Amino acid sequence: MQEEIQKVYYTIGETAEMFQVNPSLLRYWEKEFDVIKPFKNKKGDRYFSLKDIETIRTIHYLTKVKGYTLQGAKEAMKHNPDAVSGHAQVVETLVKMKEWLLKIKEEL
Repeated sequence: MQEEIQKVYYTIGETAEMFQVNPSLLRYWEKEFDVIKPFKNKKGDRYFSLKDIETIRTIHYLTKVKGYTLQGAKEAMKHNPDAVSGHAQVVETLVKMKEWLLKIKEEL
């Protein structure tokens, strides 16, 4: 697998594309989850840190993959944040591996 170069900050558009969601959903999650704290420039453009990205990954996993409500996601993140975050990372890695393997299969 090709190693990805990570940036320090990602725009809201880049972040939305990572999770295949609308930027408006990220703005909504920012209001609902006080742990998401993007840097905002003078124009108000949002720039998400790697920590924000990890938090968004966890919220996305809980709400979009596991079907939690926002309140359920908040509670899960509060009560067992490390386990929830770890599960989200494992699922993302498996999805990437599956995509990579399917691409190899197509090339055979």
